[in-house]
Amino acid sequence: MTQSPKLDGTGWLFIGILSILWGGAFFLIEIGLRSYPPITLVFMRLVLAVPPMWIAMRLMGECLPTEPRIWGLLAIVGALNCALPFILFFWGQQYLDSGYASILNATTPLWGVITAHFLTIDEKATPARIIGVLIGMAGIVVMVGPEAMKGLSNNLLAQIACIISTIFYSFAAIYGRRLSQTELTPMAVATGQTMMAALMMVPIVAVMDQPWTMAVPRVDSTLAGVTLAIFSTALAYTLYFRLIDRSGASNAQLVAFLMPILAVILGIAFLGESLSGGQIAGAGLIAIGLAILDGRLVARFQK
Repeated sequence: MTQSPKLDGTGWLFIGILSILWGGAFFLIEIGLRSYPPITLVFMRLVLAVPPMWIAMRLMGECLPTEPRIWGLLAIVGALNCALPFILFFWGQQYLDSGYASILNATTPLWGVITAHFLTIDEKATPARIIGVLIGMAGIVVMVGPEAMKGLSNNLLAQIACIISTIFYSFAAIYGRRLSQTELTPMAVATGQTMMAALMMVPIVAVMDQPWTMAVPRVDSTLAGVTLAIFSTALAYTLYFRLIDRSGASNAQLVAFLMPILAVILGIAFLGESLSGGQIAGAGLIAIGLAILDGRLVARFQK
């Protein structure tokens, strides 16, 4: 029987860094949407991420593939991991606050466990993993608090769009792992999928937004878009595909649990918010869920 991938110390380090890079994206998206329509902001995020990724790849002595079949897989991953979910999530975040958006995004590991169970041979769902996912999601809800749930019955289309984007992410992780099993390096996979996603966005942004007709954008919105591209895309996807290669698709999606924690920290640091008892309790539930999903704690009790 094939052994299921496990999270080691380096894997958890990657998850921690990714939670910062992607957790801050909620804040950056909100600032970017002040001047840019969703599709244009997605286009900016992807196009500006390609040059630094390509330069880094070449400096590492790596190259992009030449086989059409591999480029087909990269196109699928680019669509599922970038273009489609970004469009849906950026559009949805126009109508949802960042706290509630982070709850929806945190469903990614649940879909990841389900898709990995059916589409891989070594990441089958176990009762412990399912319990861990549910506890972690409960922690997200408790930590963000009941105020974020007031919009549960409102803006239904925006909520559905964000949930669909998380399902796309779970499928993208599976295809990303298939690419990691080829001769491509994680850096080449990250660069190739971002290039394909950026190319897909060209006709979409030209038809839907016609950005050349926009008014001059705000400086803070432009800086937010550039930061999304460099840190939340170029650097983040480089680490993400290394994490998939190292720890498996469903394990890599655990980063979604940690993203709202940064949202709380940003709120305290920049918005004058305070850390409530519910937020502390929620963080504790998240830690328990992550420990169960990691598997080492459960294995220790089973000995």
